[in-house]
Amino acid sequence: MRRQDTFPRRSFLGHSLGLGGVALTWLLHRDCVAAETTQPHFAPKAKRVLLVFCPGGVSHVDTFDYKPELEKQHGKPLGVKIDTFFGQPGNLMKSPFAFKRHGESGQWVSDLFPHLAQRVDDLTFIHSMQAKSSNHTPAGFQMLSGFTMNGFPCMGSWVSYGLGSENENLPAFVVLPDPRGLPAGGAINWTNGFLPATYQGVAFRTVGDPVPDLSTPKGISPAQRSASLQMLEQANREFLESTPGDSTIAARLRSYELAARMQLAIPEVMDLARESEETKRLYGMDRKASEAFGRNCLLARRLLERGVRFVQLFHGGAFGSPRINWDAHEDIVENHRTQAVVADKPLAGLLHDLKRRGMLDDTLVVWATEFGRTPITQGIGAPGRDHHPQAFTVWLAGAGLKRGYSHGKTDDFGFLVAENPTSIYDLHATVLHLLGIEHTKMTYYHNGIRRRLTDVHGEVVQPIMV
Repeated sequence: MRRQDTFPRRSFLGHSLGLGGVALTWLLHRDCVAAETTQPHFAPKAKRVLLVFCPGGVSHVDTFDYKPELEKQHGKPLGVKIDTFFGQPGNLMKSPFAFKRHGESGQWVSDLFPHLAQRVDDLTFIHSMQAKSSNHTPAGFQMLSGFTMNGFPCMGSWVSYGLGSENENLPAFVVLPDPRGLPAGGAINWTNGFLPATYQGVAFRTVGDPVPDLSTPKGISPAQRSASLQMLEQANREFLESTPGDSTIAARLRSYELAARMQLAIPEVMDLARESEETKRLYGMDRKASEAFGRNCLLARRLLERGVRFVQLFHGGAFGSPRINWDAHEDIVENHRTQAVVADKPLAGLLHDLKRRGMLDDTLVVWATEFGRTPITQGIGAPGRDHHPQAFTVWLAGAGLKRGYSHGKTDDFGFLVAENPTSIYDLHATVLHLLGIEHTKMTYYHNGIRRRLTDVHGEVVQPIMV
């Protein structure tokens, strides 16, 4: 006789305690493990981040930090000895761009940004930023990774390490380089550093296939493709078993799995045909100068709304040409006019689009550059400005921030910080805080040191928060 507390095989397979239950248990376990490893330290204000980085050094005194005293003292010496990057200190130069107050908050914005000026009541300015280096590449590394040396994990890698992804079909950390060229250092600007390789930023190309080699080559049948991938997976798994602890191989296996899912997800994300013509115009895609950057801004929104945790959007490419980044040594007017025409309408459209979709309530937008530019000319009578890490401006928008608000001040010439000096460590600590992460607690053990994004520094900039 069959015992009544046993199950026939077929009943067992269909019962909640059978294979279905096993599968359910595994799924729940996976979600629980993910929750444990990606749990914020406290309730976050932001779920995702868009970092807009402008290589070259945007001049604060020509964009968002109005200095009427520069107009009064135009052409006169600064009055103090200054060691500039190129060692060619000139005289004070007033901004060649007209400033006006905008919005209910009355924020100052120059005529470089007529569209962005209409969004100032959504912006939070920090006018007292300071960087450690006056050299583009290490200063850029510091803004993106917290360190002036290369090889340290970028902020996007830290965020994806701490919080994971909301969409298993897309990377947690996506990079959209400027179509005109990569920034100095290339992929170092989105490296995972010593974090596991799975947290490396994934750079999308804006021309041709967004991810190289993602699609099956022509002439290869689905069966051939599947067989080759299975053989490769087996080889990688065997190698992984022989070299335990090698995160590179484990990440490679995960990347192949992700790539298979991305083959379906990426074409949908990159297809802008379903976007209305009104939306495309909003992003400046109806203008030749701003079309490419506007497309990237629109792609950034589409990635964010599909669960990508961190999007790093570049406006500016490699150095050597003043027309493809914000490096204004030769002529501040020509350089900044050229760059602002590219960026102004797309950025304003992006902010407007995020707000009307309700996404600005839980998305953090950070606009940054590596340093500012001197209030004096580079050379007597010259029309350009040199590097200036002692004081510059960044702005933020979105979740958890006081809108239409300014923090910190520079002196009458925009030369030195006069109130509330803010380091890049402080900025990074604030970004993590808005994501629900205590920056001193998110660490990774490497070469005998508990490393973190903010090194041993950083204070959350509380006054800018609601």
